[in-house]
Parts: sequence; structure tokens; C-alpha cells
Amino acid sequence: MTARLILASKSASRRAMLDAAGVAYEAVPAALDERALEASLVGASPAEVAEALAVAKAAAVAAVHPDALVLGCDSLVVAGGQRFDKPASREEAAEHLRFFSGREMALHSGAALVRGTTCEWSHSALARLHVRPLSEDFIAHYLDQEWPEVSHTVGVFRIEALGVQLFERIEGEHFTILGMPLLPVLGALREAGMLCA
Repeated sequence: MTARLILASKSASRRAMLDAAGVAYEAVPAALDERALEASLVGASPAEVAEALAVAKAAAVAAVHPDALVLGCDSLVVAGGQRFDKPASREEAAEHLRFFSGREMALHSGAALVRGTTCEWSHSALARLHVRPLSEDFIAHYLDQEWPEVSHTVGVFRIEALGVQLFERIEGEHFTILGMPLLPVLGALREAGMLCA
């Protein structure tokens, strides 16, 4: 068995998923200019972008830790034909929420396993989240409670917290919404000999 698995992320929800699933790993956040990489992916679908970012994050950490198997993940949100990044300010978060109000949000979650310079596996998954109409009062109350924690999330929500109140219907796996397609990741880790089959 490979001795080390590294999660190339500082995401609390991704760490919590691996912890709950009994996966042993180290967390080493990737140093990567995501916006520059996205700019180079003109014409790629949102699923392809999420997967490419996951591969790039894993590769960045694998370059420093060539003896380890590195798991990279990325999530991105599309609503109304627009891609959304993490909000840079509370004001921008409120703008995002106003835009999402009454719309369908497509959340693409990518994952990849890289060892050395080789991407051994990658995958993307999609969840569709139907945002209910949001009042200005709710948006203000919501951000009073959830800011700045949601500044680290592309959809301005934590589904495991007050963010669940944004939605009237959700299609897709809970793990995908949390930021990692966990079941396919676990399957790939078994294939790689990192977990007992």
C-alpha cells in the first residue's frame, strides 16, 4: 500500500468527509493561481474546468511531495449562464444571493488523484440546487449569521449550516454539494490500494 495520501485542500468540509469515512491523510493546501488557470481554459465546460482545477491542485502538491498520492478537489457554480467565484466581500456575497434567488444553481465538483507527474484518476459530478425566492430581509439575516464563513464557498452557502435554507429542492449527491464526489473518490482510493477493498 502507498504510505501517504495528501488532500490538496484546506476545506473543512472536505476534511470532515474524509475523516468520517475513516480515510487517513494529511492536508497540504495547494499554492495555485486558480483564476489564471481558468483563463487558460476558454471554451471548456464547467465540468471540465472543475476537473482541470482539481488535477492542477493535486499536481501542484504532488510536485513537492512526489512520494505521495495527492487528492485535489474543486467546485464551481453556474447560475443563469454565469460562472461564480467565491465572493470577495459581504456586499458581493449579497449580490450573488440576489442573482441566485429563484434560479437553479448548477454545482460542479471535480476530484483528481495525482502521483508524481501522473494524473492517475479524475472525475466530476453535478448537483442541481433550486434556490427559493430570497427576500432582502432574509439575505441580510443570513449574512449576519454566515459571513465570513461563506466567503470560502463558491455558492455563498454551507449546506451543513444555515445555507440549507436557501433551497427549495436539490438534485444530486450530498457529498458533491459539500465539495467532493466522495463515493467515486473512495472507489478510486480502493483501486489505488489506499483503502481496504
